[in-house]
Amino acid sequence: MPDFVTSQGMLLLTAVMGYLLGSIPFGVLVTRAMGLGDLRSIGSGNIGATNVLRTGNKGAALATLLLDGGKGAVAVLLARWLVGAEDAAQVAGLAAFLGHLYPVWLGFRGGKGVATFLGLFLALDWRVGACLCLTWLVTAVVTRYSSIAALVAAASAGFWILWLTDGSLLILALVLTVLVYARHWANLTRLKTGTEPRIGQKKA
Repeated sequence: MPDFVTSQGMLLLTAVMGYLLGSIPFGVLVTRAMGLGDLRSIGSGNIGATNVLRTGNKGAALATLLLDGGKGAVAVLLARWLVGAEDAAQVAGLAAFLGHLYPVWLGFRGGKGVATFLGLFLALDWRVGACLCLTWLVTAVVTRYSSIAALVAAASAGFWILWLTDGSLLILALVLTVLVYARHWANLTRLKTGTEPRIGQKKA
């Protein structure tokens, strides 16, 4: 846990900023701009890059992945620049993650936060973020399941943090990991029944 040195008012400000950045539904915006329809009526209805890929447009999926990851990173970096303290950076990252999960613009029905999770950790500590991205990538290549890759990457966060850092990111990682698992509960059920779609599969 970081030392809390920032005033409550500034922490609230960075939280609001992070939430608003995180709540931008890039998946919906990208698919709409590219004439691919309403993402919420495609595949699983999720607004993340995995579901965008089910439209068959890899460019749109990549753009969504980068933008969803980028908004988490920007929230962290902007808070760090404005306040100059790691407690504000972590609060902004958490708020951005919650914004993606519960965006006010979509009636608080958002995505599962994996790209935003990776992006904010890349900004908080690039070593941890890089290891999480590599963990996700290797697991996705081996299993062909985005959900398994997300769950394995999230579960590995604590290990990478304890190995590579002073541990100040651990509490944040535990909170985010619980949220990732909660948002993937339906995926876990489908994995157990053998009905979970693989990466690129069009049917949910």
